[in-house]
Amino acid sequence: MPELPDVTIYVEALRERIAGCPLLDLRIVSPFVLRSVDPPIQSLIGSGVSVVRRLGKRIVIGFEGDRWLVIHLMIAGRLQWKPPNSKPIGKIGLACFDFDDGTLILTEASSHKRASIYVVAGESCLASHDPGGIEPLEASLDEFAAVLRAENRTLKRALTQPNRLSGIGNAYSDEILHAARLSPLLLTRTLDAEQMQRLWEATRATLTDWTERLRMQFAGRFPGPGEITAFRPDFAVHGKFGKPCPVCDKPVQRIRYAENETNYCAICQNEGRVLADRSLSRLLKDDWPRTLED
Repeated sequence: MPELPDVTIYVEALRERIAGCPLLDLRIVSPFVLRSVDPPIQSLIGSGVSVVRRLGKRIVIGFEGDRWLVIHLMIAGRLQWKPPNSKPIGKIGLACFDFDDGTLILTEASSHKRASIYVVAGESCLASHDPGGIEPLEASLDEFAAVLRAENRTLKRALTQPNRLSGIGNAYSDEILHAARLSPLLLTRTLDAEQMQRLWEATRATLTDWTERLRMQFAGRFPGPGEITAFRPDFAVHGKFGKPCPVCDKPVQRIRYAENETNYCAICQNEGRVLADRSLSRLLKDDWPRTLED
């Protein structure tokens, strides 16, 4: 799922291309993507774009008359910028928005069809789409610590709760925890002051660094298909199971659950101890290795 750095790049790329421009036409290709009916999405045609901004992991396009288009990409949703009046893209095209200089196409390369579009009227209705998490790049250390300690969660869970912290998901939480040298399974209320500061600094540094990297990568152009991804070659641990940690050169480990996995370095983040994989460790029981040497 695109997270804070990726969504920021989409927002900035859209702002350059459509801010102040009228929406000439739109086409909803998949009826399942549109999740609201009032106001009707067709009412946006002819209206100018007043603002483009991020709301958590959502992209919000504001139109004249205090109307808002809310796009949630979910896991496989992506945006493409094509020449004016371009047609939908095969079976993955969900919706097209036509502007003077190009067509914005929402795609989803998945059979689950989780991406969504909402149209709402008024800031109060828009607020209902805000999960409520604080902005990690704007929060002070005290605000950050208070939010994390409000519930006694694992660090991995706490960082990715949208009602606690805005815009952080599976990929960047792995990178943040590796940079902070903290185990993903540490509980938030067990962190001492030094560990909490390390986590706060690593969160800010990781998100800022990757936002700047992506700005440089996509300078002057719109991100192409496959370029907004949760698996980047320069990531330290996310998606790098079995590959060497860039700090200690030991193999990156993982915990698998449902459709996600947590990647970490046992040496850098957990004093050399291997964390239990929920399914495999139950199967192996006493044979489950406790350390990398095992």
